[in-house]
Amino acid sequence: MALKDTLKTIDDLTAELQMLRPISPEQERRIMDKFRLDWNFNSNHLEGNQLTYGETKALLLYGITAQGKPLKDHIEIQGHNEALTYIEEVIKQKRPLTENFLRELHQIILKEPYEVDAVTPDGKPTKRVIQIGQYKTAPNHVLTKTGEIFRFATPEETAARMDDLISWLRKELEEETQPILLTAAEFHYKFIRIHPFDDGNGRLVRILMNFILMLKGFPPVIIKADKKDEYFAALQQADAGNLEVFFDYIGRQLLRSLDIMIRGAKGEVIEELDDVDKELALLKEQLKKEEDVRFSKSNEAVLYLWQNCLHDLLESVHAKLNQFDDLFIGKNEGCYVNGSMGKRDGDQYNSDINRRFDEVIQLLKKRETISDPNAIREFNHQLLHSNRMDSITYQSFWEGFKKNRDNPFDLDVAIDIRFDKMKYYVNAGGQCKNAFREMSKLYHEILRKDEIDMIANSLAKWSLLYIKGQLNTKIH
Repeated sequence: MALKDTLKTIDDLTAELQMLRPISPEQERRIMDKFRLDWNFNSNHLEGNQLTYGETKALLLYGITAQGKPLKDHIEIQGHNEALTYIEEVIKQKRPLTENFLRELHQIILKEPYEVDAVTPDGKPTKRVIQIGQYKTAPNHVLTKTGEIFRFATPEETAARMDDLISWLRKELEEETQPILLTAAEFHYKFIRIHPFDDGNGRLVRILMNFILMLKGFPPVIIKADKKDEYFAALQQADAGNLEVFFDYIGRQLLRSLDIMIRGAKGEVIEELDDVDKELALLKEQLKKEEDVRFSKSNEAVLYLWQNCLHDLLESVHAKLNQFDDLFIGKNEGCYVNGSMGKRDGDQYNSDINRRFDEVIQLLKKRETISDPNAIREFNHQLLHSNRMDSITYQSFWEGFKKNRDNPFDLDVAIDIRFDKMKYYVNAGGQCKNAFREMSKLYHEILRKDEIDMIANSLAKWSLLYIKGQLNTKIH
């Protein structure tokens, strides 16, 4: 696409976008969030930042740092993101672009001085401190792949050339003698040829180019890091005197941003195909911190929990609460399975719990005698749904406090165990719903002894406080 065709298409898309305005605040935020994330990742990645797209998103949205990645890379992303926030504020305030503004942005992006490897004029290795917010004091020419030295402005020339560049830009913005795309792209190229700072020139100039575009209501241009060869090739064409190639390259990136903005304004999907891959990679990275689910709810899973911790939990709660028996006239105690109550008899629960678990055990033994795969699948389905347990509730209910005849009261303490699809939950119930915070675990995770003791002690403590409160005594 020739430059004139690119400019014509930009005009057409701009007119279409204008017809869709005003864009709802929600849609505009969604669009800008995408631009901001893409901009932060790609512009830093172009300069060698090692954080992936997913790691960049995790850092900016959730403050999650990437293990094994340099601290400097995290600081660069955060600084760059702060600079984007800053230019949004400057645009709203309609402040002009000045050299002080450039220096402020440079300080925000790089945050603090740091050392880099360098070479002395006689070829010896050394260290050089990168200053922030200050024009370069030493040459920053680069060695190209061909072995040639590409020379930027000297430190002595820099201040004057930057003053000329800012004056040129302000005049262009006032007189609008050419399309804003050409002004923004030309500023980018002229700035790079000066290379005014020791480091951070690439990130800074892409921010400034987009600042110019956004001043006139255009979306930011995102230079894709995975297509950086096209970007650098266009810059090389400009170095050879063919500025139109570079202008057209920037224009085609603007077309992509305009297309995203139009789709967003229409409420359509703005994610690109590679965004899905990046989002999936981010999800997998976040899930590394989560424990794998080994199995879901089944009668076997509930039986496993009962035999390894839940029976002990109820026995521990029962023993702890027994201490309150002699304070009341009477007590009812028992278990509910799916809401059906079973009485406690002696030291064992002869309720629906044991009966149902006995049935499950018998079914498991029966399954061991089946060899046909289809029959096993059918039997597993039958086992899963037979006598299925959704909840177990243990309750102690004491009637009539003995020592308070003028104001008799009862005490109701319960513990609820609920079995969900992927987890089981332990809650306080009855009157003591706030006795302890809800606990949830995967089915392969049994309650530890200290957790069982905590639950039993919490219920006993709540009961003691409740009784004291009813007696209107001072709690020590």
